[in-house]
Amino acid sequence: MSKNKFGQVPLSILDLATIREGFNEADAFVNSKNLIQFAEQHKFYRYWVAEHHGISGVASSATAVLIGYLAGHTKSIRVGSGGIMLPNHSPLIIAEQFGTLATMYPDRIDLGLGRAPGTDFKTARALRRDVHGAVEEFPNSVLELQDYFSDYGHDGIIAIPGRGLGVPLYLLGSSTYSAKLAAKLGLPFAFASHFAPDELGNALELYRSRFEPSDILAEPYAMVTVNAIIADTDEEANYLATSGYLSFLQLTRGAPTPLPKPINNIDQVWTDYEKRALKHQLKYAFIGTQQKVTTDLQNFMDIYEPDELIVASNIYDPALKQKSYQLLAESWFT
Repeated sequence: MSKNKFGQVPLSILDLATIREGFNEADAFVNSKNLIQFAEQHKFYRYWVAEHHGISGVASSATAVLIGYLAGHTKSIRVGSGGIMLPNHSPLIIAEQFGTLATMYPDRIDLGLGRAPGTDFKTARALRRDVHGAVEEFPNSVLELQDYFSDYGHDGIIAIPGRGLGVPLYLLGSSTYSAKLAAKLGLPFAFASHFAPDELGNALELYRSRFEPSDILAEPYAMVTVNAIIADTDEEANYLATSGYLSFLQLTRGAPTPLPKPINNIDQVWTDYEKRALKHQLKYAFIGTQQKVTTDLQNFMDIYEPDELIVASNIYDPALKQKSYQLLAESWFT
């Protein structure tokens, strides 16, 4: 049996504050609040929200503000970013924002960092004018951010709040780039296999083999994100999964929409090529009954041995989304 037996590995949630067809941003925030409260009650370890911009179905653009809202409606669960897209921001601004959050909610705030802008190029330019330069400066920006959370600041500049708080940093990635950087800096690493499966094995191997112990972390800590949809029958789970398929499909077609309602026959919507491409992109989507998903997830854990599993679940109905996570938790913690 793998060392990664269910219940021995932390189980966490990734949320995008999804805007659903027929509803608005306010509804999305209420659903996220309800879901994190549910997660706290059911032993999930952390709850992360991701920064995206200009996407019709995603309301988590002001990520730090949303984290404060979610932390304020819970008591113990860790809350953080999965992640903040650092090229969009000044490191000092992020240090002050997350220093504020960490002061309000001690020992509960995580700062996951991504290198991509999380949007299209035009919107990225509106967020931060020198997009290419900011991406190329990512390693230095991470180091600068660490300085702001130290006792000494950076280049004579201090973050208030932020100084001395040591807010934990996590590097996120969908390729080997951030895996190698996380290894070099001795930071935890989270891989986005829920939408970018191809480099998962290579990224984890590089991270673990090249890891250099730091004052923060003595051994590598690898987190992996997957999709999961659990229902009473395989047929129902596959039906619920069509909402996520449709959402991805519209995004790849360049016309993102709020999360659609599920449909009975998605083959009438996508082409054979789109179906193959999306099924490959969502390779690590575990869909089916509790028994099926438990078996498939355990096989995945045996192969990749993550130190923590983060689960995204793109289900239209909030009650059925909670039910899916509840069935997952029952398997995980029993």
